[in-house]
Amino acid sequence: MHPVIKVLVGAIMMVGSIAAVVYSMGNNVEILGISIPNLWVAFKTVVFGIVPALVFVVGLFIVWLELDELRVEGELKEEKKKKR
Repeated sequence: MHPVIKVLVGAIMMVGSIAAVVYSMGNNVEILGISIPNLWVAFKTVVFGIVPALVFVVGLFIVWLELDELRVEGELKEEKKKKR
């Protein structure tokens, strides 16, 4: 599939999902005869569930980077001592 088509499909999906959440802010939405409760509440639940996990992953990444940097600094110090 051509990249432009993929971009357009992705943009349509993004706009459609935002429209569904905004449209359902005050009432239930019925799609194909299925009543879906307020999507705004579901959206907030997902966001509040994902944010702590993302913060944890970012923190883990920072710790990993800093530990690796400390390891490299230690190796450089040992290498300098060996040269002397």
